[in-house]
Amino acid sequence: MPGLSKGERKREAVLSLLEPGCKPDYIPAAFFLHFDPTHHRGQAAIDKHLEYFRYTGMDLVKIQYEHTFPHLPEIRRPEDWAKMPCYGLDFYEAPLQVVEGLVRAAKSEALVIQTLYSPFMCAGHTVGAQVLAEHIRQDPERVKRGMQAITDSLMQFVKACVRLGLDGFYTSTQGGESGRFDGPALFGACIRPYDLALMEEISRACTFNILHVCDFHLPYRDLAPFVDYPGHVVNASLELTNGKISAQEVAAQFGRPYMGGLERKGVIATGSPREVQAAAEEVLRTAPERFILGADCTVPSETNWDNLKTAIATAHAFRR
Repeated sequence: MPGLSKGERKREAVLSLLEPGCKPDYIPAAFFLHFDPTHHRGQAAIDKHLEYFRYTGMDLVKIQYEHTFPHLPEIRRPEDWAKMPCYGLDFYEAPLQVVEGLVRAAKSEALVIQTLYSPFMCAGHTVGAQVLAEHIRQDPERVKRGMQAITDSLMQFVKACVRLGLDGFYTSTQGGESGRFDGPALFGACIRPYDLALMEEISRACTFNILHVCDFHLPYRDLAPFVDYPGHVVNASLELTNGKISAQEVAAQFGRPYMGGLERKGVIATGSPREVQAAAEEVLRTAPERFILGADCTVPSETNWDNLKTAIATAHAFRR
């Protein structure tokens, strides 16, 4: 990409993956982690995201979302979901300030995307994951009233982010894991429609979105329920309850680029830089043609940044 600035080159490397048959000059890479609470708000959050992005050399600025829905003890039974408030834009003031600051500071250097937790995940923040699952089993129709209020609230946040110039979202979904519910019916009734309402809006409005099938709490039997979810790139674990699949298989199943390859608690978090380089090279040798090197989810916060920098540099230098 002669004549492009460093930032233009990063943006082009990632966006070129969306065109079948188009090969970027190098393999993009990015890893995500949570910063300590002193860097969750305001300029401190903006500065820490920039420090991390620039130190590691990664190809995306992904904004962590640290403003979870408050716990509501008054929602004790399924019928209580009628009390779920629809939080307005004032609720999102702090994360929107971080979005605005990072779009202004970093958009010329890379694509800037925002983490978006699904309505199901936000409902879990509201009452706890176990209580939510039990309410859905007992009376899904009543829980859906709360899910709609949460979706309406998150839609305001999404549209505000788009107005601020965000390039896209990292949309995280849970609820379809193996063992969460007996069969797919409750997922189809209480989770999927609200995921899709937001993801379809994001797909219409944004340049670049990553679909993250999150197995942070439970694994998946298979990824088939998410194949028609929107997202320009898919990020998911390769470890399923019935065995391991390959990045090539996920890319083929979803018909889009795959992001991942390294297990979040594996060598990237615990190994030496030399071990990280070797592991990254092993992944890169068998990666799909359209690929972003990353982890299957957020890496532990204490992960050595030099390990991440090494993995990213390895991807940039690798030649197929």
